[in-house]
Amino acid sequence: MKTPSSANAPFLRHLLTLTLCLVAAAIVWLPSAAAYALVPVRLFDLSYEVCPDELGRGVVDAGSSNAANCFIIHGKTENTSGKPVVNADIFGRIYDATHNTVFPNRNRIGAIDEIDPGLGEFSFQITVSANLPEPLQFEGFKASGFKGQVRR
Repeated sequence: MKTPSSANAPFLRHLLTLTLCLVAAAIVWLPSAAAYALVPVRLFDLSYEVCPDELGRGVVDAGSSNAANCFIIHGKTENTSGKPVVNADIFGRIYDATHNTVFPNRNRIGAIDEIDPGLGEFSFQITVSANLPEPLQFEGFKASGFKGQVRR
């Protein structure tokens, strides 16, 4: 005759095996997940300049044949993570002189391949419609990247 505890033995064995597998998976997965967590990077001291002729000649607006202006945005980074940040996306808003959005429906406006720990510099190129009045204004700029290499 089986006792109530011996009837549950196979179930308890399976439960213990499942628990051990989940713990082992968590131990293996958690350190690698930290490498892929988004790391915020502060962007500041933003400015811009007109692209050199070799970059800006013949530029047109995306999806049209309208003339466009090419600009290079410069700024500084502050990476407080203590490790290099890679594949960082740049987010923010760019407005023209009349405070109209330059890129409606777009928050991601650029990328930085690698940001070293501490203070650094960055730049990226944008093209905007030629009929937008200057000066351009920048608001809410920030970057988010990864501590480990990420496949794209």
